[in-house]
Amino acid sequence: MSTIPTTDSTLVDQQLLAACLAQNRVAQRQLYDRYKKAMFSCALRILNDRDLAQDALQDAFVDVFRNLGSFRQDAALGAWIRTIVVRRSLLIQQREQRMEVYDQQRHPEPSISWHDGLTGELLEKAIQALPTGYRTVFCLIEVEGYAHREVAEMLSISEGTSKSQLYHAKRLLQGKLQELRR
Repeated sequence: MSTIPTTDSTLVDQQLLAACLAQNRVAQRQLYDRYKKAMFSCALRILNDRDLAQDALQDAFVDVFRNLGSFRQDAALGAWIRTIVVRRSLLIQQREQRMEVYDQQRHPEPSISWHDGLTGELLEKAIQALPTGYRTVFCLIEVEGYAHREVAEMLSISEGTSKSQLYHAKRLLQGKLQELRR
């Protein structure tokens, strides 16, 4: 079996989709390989655990291959897969009951500004140190680009709660960054 050339991203996705729908195992592997890194990163940001993120990734791709026939192509294939990964990650998070309630005594809200020496590594550590609920809302909105309405639906919370969680996540993130700089 030959591999599908990778010239135009949308065209490649369309070719992979058609081949996957025809049960072409090579194409299924190519589709997985094409999206696994980005989707693993998405799951890891939500779950903050490599093993759970790997579980979410695997479960999500099982769902992807089971439901490819229902993909309407009104959005990008990668966006559709990401939605499945996010939902799988949230289900695993619920199963693991890893949500933390914000405790102002444990997490005081210092008022600091962002600094010029901010690195990706430092930011990633600070995000990982956030309580699960804050990290989830922060990642879904600020990293994945979901709207508060969408996050509220996914997490079964109100839109106001989503906004509040994001506000507190940002404030707490500033404090975490200051701690990590010391």
